[in-house]
Amino acid sequence: MYITLADKSLDIRLSRAAEFALAQRTTPLLAEMELLFSCLIRKKVRFYEQGAGTPASKELSVRFRPVMTRKCSISSLDGPPPSDDFPIINMHPYVPHWLSIDFRKGQWLGEFGY
Repeated sequence: MYITLADKSLDIRLSRAAEFALAQRTTPLLAEMELLFSCLIRKKVRFYEQGAGTPASKELSVRFRPVMTRKCSISSLDGPPPSDDFPIINMHPYVPHWLSIDFRKGQWLGEFGY
């Protein structure tokens, strides 16, 4: 399935297990593709039971969220790094080309790429 994010086509690939789990839902699942800018760049897909996104189907919404850490100091870090939204004026080059979603052992799994 394809949707459009920031005027760019996103290919959403669902495993059979993910298709089955989504079909059981009564409310949409939100898949958030997070691109973290820090000392290094990290990609992570987060799943939420509620939230706003671009509808991909009646069971799934998707959004892209670039974030940045407030500082780059791994040694003083206890837990996840404090972060803020990263306001990108031209988001088009950063929006992923594909999103893959699976459901294993009761957990949503995802990855995205370019």
